[in-house]
Amino acid sequence: MADPPGCCSTCATCLLCPYSCQWITAKKEKRKGLRTTKCDCIWFLFLFCVFLFTLVWLYFAIIILNDFHNFNEFIFRERKLWLDWSQVLLIATAVLISYSSVLLVLALCLQLCGQPLKLHWVHKVLLILTALVVAAAFTGLGIKWAEEWKSARVSLQATGPFLHIGTVGGMTLLAWPLASFIYRTRKTGLRVFLLLVYCAVMIALYLAPLGITSPCIMEENQLPPKPALVGHRGAPMLAPENTLMSLHKAVECDVQVFETDVMVRAAQSIAFNWTDLQQLDAGSWFLERRPFPTVQSLSPADRNETTKQRIPSLEQALEAAKQSNISIMFDLRPENHSDYQNFVNVTLGVILQSGIPLQQVLWLPDGFREDVKQQAPGVQQVYGRKRLKDEKEPVLHVNLPYQDMSSEEIRQYRQDNISVNLYVVNQPWLFSVLWCSGVSSVTTNACQVLKEMKHPVWLLPSSTYLMIWIVVDCVSFLIIIWAFVLLKKCSHRRQPAGEYTRNESFPPLEPGSACGTLF
Repeated sequence: MADPPGCCSTCATCLLCPYSCQWITAKKEKRKGLRTTKCDCIWFLFLFCVFLFTLVWLYFAIIILNDFHNFNEFIFRERKLWLDWSQVLLIATAVLISYSSVLLVLALCLQLCGQPLKLHWVHKVLLILTALVVAAAFTGLGIKWAEEWKSARVSLQATGPFLHIGTVGGMTLLAWPLASFIYRTRKTGLRVFLLLVYCAVMIALYLAPLGITSPCIMEENQLPPKPALVGHRGAPMLAPENTLMSLHKAVECDVQVFETDVMVRAAQSIAFNWTDLQQLDAGSWFLERRPFPTVQSLSPADRNETTKQRIPSLEQALEAAKQSNISIMFDLRPENHSDYQNFVNVTLGVILQSGIPLQQVLWLPDGFREDVKQQAPGVQQVYGRKRLKDEKEPVLHVNLPYQDMSSEEIRQYRQDNISVNLYVVNQPWLFSVLWCSGVSSVTTNACQVLKEMKHPVWLLPSSTYLMIWIVVDCVSFLIIIWAFVLLKKCSHRRQPAGEYTRNESFPPLEPGSACGTLF
């Protein structure tokens, strides 16, 4: 096989070596009669599928970072081993996607250079292992963390327009090796099939924005107010969660609500009294375990303050919230205890004695809610469910996972003056989508990050998005036509009369030919 245009023997050798693990020149290859077989084509198709499969997993890995602290806590409860597994996930995913990407680029370059796609058996084994690892990751995600499928649906509202542009760009670049292959093969049926598939995919991509919806495609003057921040157990990235230090750090981040957990001790429990519990160290674990990377950036004063943290009582938390002029929202545990009604009464007693304005207390527990309304009518009732069609009393506040409410539902609740708080929102892209949707507030671990956001990550007027859509599609179409026309012209120049052999896709290119500088 002769050297293709613009691909010298040295370049062909450099491409063949990592892909085929054979240090052979184009002339030696010709003597050995190596060529791309049907089996080689199947392996190239498998490589392409593995690349796409791994790319999709990379997308999921980035999306689930918003909720990955839950996974870290799950592993800690099961194995008593604390580690930021998100770093392990990202490193492993980066290795897999890099490996498949390099092989795919090599294969496409070999195709453009007219070299055989002889994938080495080591690469075949590694590709199979890559596919199995990614399949296992998806399976585990579906079994243990199924709600993340909903997270992916939400993420498409933030990434849909950009995924469309990136996919159109990638498929447009694919036109060059595709055109090269089509002009090199003499199988008419295969040519027609590849062209039809490629054209169908491109037409679908060109029309894809018709099905892309995002709340952030709106005019600037239509943007709802920025959602209020609810500190998830305070500011857990800056201080030990559920401590007074965490509450104060949340206040510094302009948090309007301190969300915490209230644990009521059963009367028959005599293992520890309250004096004993107050002596326990509630802060040193934060410096030792480092649940978030932000722990490393704590100042010496903050580190010293962390070691002094103790378990606060509900009375102390209410007093701190009253002095800081923020609201407090809490779950009451243990929820399934036989004496739960007494727990509710004791908690209400502490609230009423604290002197905190009742409108600053957001009541989450569902148990004995009617008793709470009678004893403390000023407390704001927050429901962990959507409103019912036959709701007897108006639902004014709901608290739900962000996966459970669509943008349309959020807008409808907002129109009906129902406050919607969604949890747990840590990533700016997710906060932006919910901001554009009109959510009232979000519960977050990253209050210090969301505080600094003065605007959604992106906001596009519909007219601007329409213009981008049309321009991208037109440029892509012109590049594809250009690729096929130029390679067609080049293929004709490569074929001197009477020199087309069965073993050579194209005869040697004459020196000085214009096609020799295409690639």
